[in-house]
Amino acid sequence: MSSTAEPAPAGASFAHPRATWLCPDTGRLLAQGELMQAMARKRVVLLGETHDVAEIHRWQLHVTTCLHLLRPQMAVGFEMFPLRIQPVLDAWVAGEMDTATFLERSEWAQVWGFDPELYLPLFHFCRQQRVKMLALNCHRPLVTRVGQVGWEAIPVEERDGVTPSAPATEGYRAYLAAITGRFSGSAKPEAMAPERFDRFIRAQQCWDRSFACRIADHLVEATDDPLVVGIIGRGHLEYGHGTPFQLRDLGVEDVAVLLPATDAAPEVEPLAGIAEALFRLDTPEPPQSRRTPRAAS
Repeated sequence: MSSTAEPAPAGASFAHPRATWLCPDTGRLLAQGELMQAMARKRVVLLGETHDVAEIHRWQLHVTTCLHLLRPQMAVGFEMFPLRIQPVLDAWVAGEMDTATFLERSEWAQVWGFDPELYLPLFHFCRQQRVKMLALNCHRPLVTRVGQVGWEAIPVEERDGVTPSAPATEGYRAYLAAITGRFSGSAKPEAMAPERFDRFIRAQQCWDRSFACRIADHLVEATDDPLVVGIIGRGHLEYGHGTPFQLRDLGVEDVAVLLPATDAAPEVEPLAGIAEALFRLDTPEPPQSRRTPRAAS
């Protein structure tokens, strides 16, 4: 959320009490009602997550509920589902199957693998409120192929409806280098061989672009001027990189990112520009184990 207030001095720290929203650019606390009103006027609001933290998914449900009260014409997009699962999502929202059947037909264990209990409250919210669910992801082998050989080598008919991504900015490359560096114990790009790092970026951007394409396509096709809420890994959203950048390339400008925070007194400097607002969570329970590791997400 843009602010006319002066930015906080570089290196300053500030208090961020639990159950409050904070502007990362200024260090000011934001009134929740005013923030939600502003977010409800957006075209797209992206709610970042760490996939295995239950408290984050509770926060996503709370924010989605607030926005739905203000903007009932809504769709919720999920990174968890590839496009081929869209008919199953439609049938679930229409009330045509029980939970066990939904998890089986959506291939949950194969396409995602995290404990479904983390996400089921969000899925049931969409079903109960008849909110359209959008499958934002692409066929997983496409990500692998783009990473290996690039877009040009893949025939258009095999791109799963995803268009080639806008080139990664130097800022995004530095951001992804820091992420991969944390995994390897170094924040330097050379922690990963250059060719491997380029493959990683291409794969990450394939996901970024897929999420953006599905959202943009829905905004074009919908007749009720909906708000689209995106449930997406924060690594695809932070600092305006990833999916927000690809949405802008597709002509969708009115996009906001909201993120959960767990630190009581973060440093301003590295957080400036990370999102429109941060919500300080209650102390999360330990993350749940996951079956298969995924790229920064």
